[in-house]
Amino acid sequence: MNRREAVQKITFLMGGTLSAPLMAGIMGEKLNFGPSISITESQEALLAEVADVIIPTTSTPGAKAAGAEKFITRVLQDCYVIDEQKKFYAGLDQVDALSKQTYNKGFVSLDQTQKNEIIKKTTVADKPFFLQMKGLTVTGYFTSEIGATQALDYLPIPGRFDGSWQMPKGQKSWAL
Repeated sequence: MNRREAVQKITFLMGGTLSAPLMAGIMGEKLNFGPSISITESQEALLAEVADVIIPTTSTPGAKAAGAEKFITRVLQDCYVIDEQKKFYAGLDQVDALSKQTYNKGFVSLDQTQKNEIIKKTTVADKPFFLQMKGLTVTGYFTSEIGATQALDYLPIPGRFDGSWQMPKGQKSWAL
């Protein structure tokens, strides 16, 4: 079973909770054949910083190290129509505007505590944007090599199934 088959089966088991565009992005398919928004380097840096607040670097690398922002921009361009792209990037711009309004600095220039506060405010002020951003970040991270091998416990050749096996304390979750 390859990664695509595993993601399909997981999605089926989860009741299809992943959106069609997100699933298409994971599968490397393209749904949007119309115009797309090209983002600037500063927008990509902002996207990387927001993603890194959602999945920060701890004992494992965070979303920024995994390149989650590249996954997000590709999925948005390939799988979302331009109106949905505009709405997403408007939400991202609101994060930066809230940062400037609160701390007189752009989001990228803030320290970690300030970034966390801005994201907490965003979860209330623009919950739809935050939920979409979180979903894209988590999917991009855990389908990356770093997420699948360092954050999860990857077993390329699984052994026998033992349903009553006790998971050791501190054991990571399993990647499929």
